[in-house]
Amino acid sequence: MEKPSYLKNSDDIKLFNELRHKVNQRIDKIPENRDIYIQIKAVILPLVYFALYFFALFNADKSWMYIGSFILMGISLVLIYLNLIHEAAHNNIYKSKKLNSLVLHMFDLVGANSYIWKKRHIASHHAYPNVDGWDTDIEQSGLLLIIPWIKAKGVQKFQHRFFFLVYPLYLFNWMFIRDFRDFFDNERVILKTQGSIPLIEKVKMVGYKLFYFFYQIAVPVLFFKVSIGLALGAWFLQVIAASIFALFVLLPLHPLPDNAFPKLDEKNGLPFSWLRHQFEVTNDLKENNWFVRNILGNFNFHVAHHLFPNYSYMYYNEITEEIEEFAKEHHLAYKRFPIFTALGKHVDLLRQNANNAYYILEE
Repeated sequence: MEKPSYLKNSDDIKLFNELRHKVNQRIDKIPENRDIYIQIKAVILPLVYFALYFFALFNADKSWMYIGSFILMGISLVLIYLNLIHEAAHNNIYKSKKLNSLVLHMFDLVGANSYIWKKRHIASHHAYPNVDGWDTDIEQSGLLLIIPWIKAKGVQKFQHRFFFLVYPLYLFNWMFIRDFRDFFDNERVILKTQGSIPLIEKVKMVGYKLFYFFYQIAVPVLFFKVSIGLALGAWFLQVIAASIFALFVLLPLHPLPDNAFPKLDEKNGLPFSWLRHQFEVTNDLKENNWFVRNILGNFNFHVAHHLFPNYSYMYYNEITEEIEEFAKEHHLAYKRFPIFTALGKHVDLLRQNANNAYYILEE
């Protein structure tokens, strides 16, 4: 199938080149290499995750300490994703691609799959954000409808009433369903951009998954006399905590009613140029403090990431200042909301889609 194509607009190409020049000049004026801080995290965060794991094992006789440690593992898992996995996929931590790849493999040790996730993120989400049928991040599950111009069916008509029961299961779906379907289901979006997947990657995916469940559940039961109920319960709460925390950070950035979900025309063409598409489908968050910048990997500045993914999040504060000023000057659709406003807007999107508000207006 032919891949989508962006609207060709020579003026927008010149605009982006002008913006890129401004951003590059701004970054060149920063004397220090800030990526060293991410490199330090590349050591500290995995150590924190596995230190919590061993702390839980050696305190297995105290149920509350065991469960608490596993819940904190879920929080640290999300921090590993935000600060390390995401940057490693863009080769932004080290100059060496091999070292970035090594960091990326941390994903395999915590229940996901680094190979297929990088393909999803780079070749699908970054290439065609918010484009139905091409962006894996908005791939429909059947339970929840994200795309506004698709008619709600069945339980989707009530999604605004039960979504809070589904979202905590986000990572369970990722570990048990999404990865396997992306590897073996020919109907999945990822195969449109990836093509055939090497057999060795399929074997590695299954092998890493088995190892993950072995050390998370079997090791505590077999070697540390943890009851099966406690082992499963603590692991379950770890994944629940990670799911809620991850979606709290990720949901406010694309699937909002203020952002476009561009339709492809009969020739698989998109209505916007690449530059305008990034502004139309992405928003920033207003929160900008030490915690967001240093703990959450500056996901508040998501427009900067989509326009300049070759820079690490350590530079997004300055890049966003340039983007915001440039957008005002050239009337680009730059959007920025407080996080709880954005989360409320996401719920509004679910409600509108459930009631087919957009679909009715189209009719």
